[in-house]
Amino acid sequence: MDRSREEEVIRNYQKGEKMMILLFAQWCINHDLDPVAIYKEAYPYQEKNKELVDAMELTVPKKESNYIDSETLLEVLSLYGNDDLAFVVSDLISRRKLK
Repeated sequence: MDRSREEEVIRNYQKGEKMMILLFAQWCINHDLDPVAIYKEAYPYQEKNKELVDAMELTVPKKESNYIDSETLLEVLSLYGNDDLAFVVSDLISRRKLK
């Protein structure tokens, strides 16, 4: 793989990762949950996540958002290696019966 192709793959991954973070943040808003608090529960030793803060600025009020399926969110989190966050979200879904 040449250098420009590698850079394109990296850029596409990063764009997808940003979409995953936005999807997570909007899902939280749609369920009246605090994305920052949930992220902190999953990753307690991590500094503030700049991408999450940026994504929070792009979320819309719950009534303006499209429905986000919980299973889809879990799949996307796992796809990007956010297994700890997926575990916390899964636990929230189980405890609160979020659909």
